[in-house]
Amino acid sequence: MALEIERKFLVTGDGWRAAAREVVPMAQGYINDQKAMDEGAMKASVRVRIAGDEAFLNLKSRELGHTRQEFDYAIPVADARALLALCVGGLVDKRRHYVQHEGHLWEVDEFLGDNAGLVVAEIELSSADEAFARPEWIGAEVTESSRYYNLALATRPFAQWNADERAGLVA
Repeated sequence: MALEIERKFLVTGDGWRAAAREVVPMAQGYINDQKAMDEGAMKASVRVRIAGDEAFLNLKSRELGHTRQEFDYAIPVADARALLALCVGGLVDKRRHYVQHEGHLWEVDEFLGDNAGLVVAEIELSSADEAFARPEWIGAEVTESSRYYNLALATRPFAQWNADERAGLVA
């Protein structure tokens, strides 16, 4: 079993762009939806992702916060395309930019389509208390806010958020 320790932040400005060393287009969908998770009918999200020329099936436990169980399996791209057609909710399209900053790799997700305008950065850590330097382009932490989880964005995309939600004024 793999354990993912990840923190998520809003991104302010474009200062990260110059430091991005790689960009990978991603399309992903979910076999289950946010409602099934919220109601406890499912204890893990089931995601299908095409990332560049690779594809993955991913299961992630439903705990809110920075530490969750995660299982990730490579699958053929043709299978991923077929599975994406079976997904509920919308697809999440984004470009993932990989940015090194003071010894850590940041993944900056620039969302497209119904989530256009949203940019978040994630950092995976070795332990929950691991120290890391925050780049100047990092804004508010949203790790504890399920609205920013990709599963939630597939169900209720950024385009449907009200002005307070977009401004980060609502938890």
